[in-house]
Amino acid sequence: MNRLTETIDVLDRLIGFPTISSDSNMACITYLQDFLTSLGARCTLTSQVAGKANLFATLGPEGDGGIILSGHTDVVPVEGQNWSSDPFTMRKEDGRLYGRGTCDMKGFIAASIVTARDYAKRDLKRPIHFAFTYDEEVGCLGGRILVDQLIKDGLKPSACIVGEPTSMRIIDGHKGCCEYTTEFTGVEGHSSLPHLSVNALEYATRFITHLMQVREDLPALAPENTAFDPPYSTSSICALHSGVAHNVIPNKALVEWEMRVIQQSDHVYLRGAMQDFVDTVLLPEMRAKSPKANIEEVFSCEVAGLEPEEDSEAVQVIRELTGRNATGVVSFGTEAGLYKRAGISAALCGPGSIEQAHKPDEYVEVSQLDECLKMLDRLAGKLV
Repeated sequence: MNRLTETIDVLDRLIGFPTISSDSNMACITYLQDFLTSLGARCTLTSQVAGKANLFATLGPEGDGGIILSGHTDVVPVEGQNWSSDPFTMRKEDGRLYGRGTCDMKGFIAASIVTARDYAKRDLKRPIHFAFTYDEEVGCLGGRILVDQLIKDGLKPSACIVGEPTSMRIIDGHKGCCEYTTEFTGVEGHSSLPHLSVNALEYATRFITHLMQVREDLPALAPENTAFDPPYSTSSICALHSGVAHNVIPNKALVEWEMRVIQQSDHVYLRGAMQDFVDTVLLPEMRAKSPKANIEEVFSCEVAGLEPEEDSEAVQVIRELTGRNATGVVSFGTEAGLYKRAGISAALCGPGSIEQAHKPDEYVEVSQLDECLKMLDRLAGKLV
């Protein structure tokens, strides 16, 4: 069996694990662990959530200076999507492999572990690491645990290739992704007596209005000649939950909002402006009506961005492996910023297009998997 055929077979197996972020990924992780252990890899599992785990596996010598191949095992839900076939049974048609996770990002994982067969046969002078995580799609939660463990262990790989779907282009930068849920607590009452209540929904809408005003400042704060699309940090209001009936003043409101930031200073600016508005305007007004009133952030998730670094070690490694010179940036978030925070150079390069991710009938082209396998095959030369 050639490597491409085996990779397709392994991907078929991986797609069969329905690793939606809300569910366990243990069956998938156990399969990957068994596969790599059979090749002689040293494997470690990390987790802070029951039924989920990260896998960190190493072939070659102990020590620093290795290269990480990184991918997340979780996938987004399929509920409410109109698929042409079972999303967790891979379907091959017209040179494409269909199924949830085929491009985002089990195709890269399959190619990585199949290529590990070749790595295991060589006398490696440099470690090769495999980092497969949980809950990337809901805030890079597993990746944080894995990277924190690397820091704790004092291990210092020199470069990380994150195999997100980039159509095998080299991506050296992405925006940071920050998600928040702000809860407004008021005092409910009959709508005929609004002066006796604190309308949580109305204060939530004022919060939203102010956020829409503050975000208008972001384009002017953007660095010059940025390649991002759009070329500035953004903020979006994504959901508002409140109210039970026409004649009941709501005592609860939840605002779900997010930011996609190019630079940390933009994050500091917008967050500071919103907190000041809460502390000096909204909350004092609410508590003047009732001391029980409150505004609280009940959920936050901040994923570090990856600031472009065109001559980083990770970029240089991928250039040598692919023969490509150009680099680019993307607006979606990844685990790459976590590795960079740990002092590990990181860049993105993987099979498939992000345009197919998260959609019904998600697919990766067989030709993209083949190109990825060729990149990973050339990587062996940097390990011996």
